[in-house]
Amino acid sequence: MKVEYKKPILSHIQEMQDLVHEEVQQGLILPRTMEEMARNIRSYYIAVFDGKIIGFCALHIYTPNLAEIRSLVVDVKYRNQGIAQELVNYNLLEGKNLGIKEFLVLTYRPNLFKRLGFNEIQKEKIPHQKIWADCVACKHFPVCHEIALLKTC
Repeated sequence: MKVEYKKPILSHIQEMQDLVHEEVQQGLILPRTMEEMARNIRSYYIAVFDGKIIGFCALHIYTPNLAEIRSLVVDVKYRNQGIAQELVNYNLLEGKNLGIKEFLVLTYRPNLFKRLGFNEIQKEKIPHQKIWADCVACKHFPVCHEIALLKTC
């Protein structure tokens, strides 16, 4: 299977939202409006197979040294084929090329990130701007069971 990894364009947003809809409904990924996705379109990488977006992931920069890997989703039909890992790796490489030293992730599925060298951290170490900018919009806030992980490069 030949998957293409690339930066999306604005016309991809609806397809991206359709792909992530079920994960958002389950509370596994925070909802993002079309406008928010448009403002942050350059932070995403998409995985495309046979002309269809089958996954995506974003790199959100907080400070000159810290970014978050977020909004990782792969179509259920294409999971366990290394697509999520490739999407994360593309975002890590982009962050490293920008000079980012630390990468944060909040997830219910930590195993992939642990395999990629992320280490579990206490949530108290998460930057406050993350909590107030994103977490308060989550339907699980303030009782969150996500696992925080950090990778230092």
